[in-house]
Amino acid sequence: MIDPIFQTDNYQLARKLLDAAALRQEAIASNVANAETPGYRRLDVAPDFAQQLKASVANGDLASRSANLKPQLAEDASARSMRPDGNTVEIEHELLAMNRNAVEYDYLSEVVSNNLKQLKVAISGRSM
Repeated sequence: MIDPIFQTDNYQLARKLLDAAALRQEAIASNVANAETPGYRRLDVAPDFAQQLKASVANGDLASRSANLKPQLAEDASARSMRPDGNTVEIEHELLAMNRNAVEYDYLSEVVSNNLKQLKVAISGRSM
């Protein structure tokens, strides 16, 4: 009965983006922790996740393909080493990414929370 509510494109999109934001936070934490490790290569969510998600939304089949669509970590190919030890982490970049990711996560969790609140109102017949 409630499965169709959780299969809507908006809900699925927000859920997938929340998964990616949580994984990105792990990558940022790892990057910050290894900022002084020689040869460490910066990690981020693989760019093909965003491309696949965009294609699924454009095709209108996000709900059907969402089970197979999972964000994964990958080495950031665009990060360049400016240090002699080969480390590609720039701490300023990581701090900015952390703040941007936190704002994104807060927004997406609010979207999902509002969907659940609407469901609760529909079930109970009264708002909070």
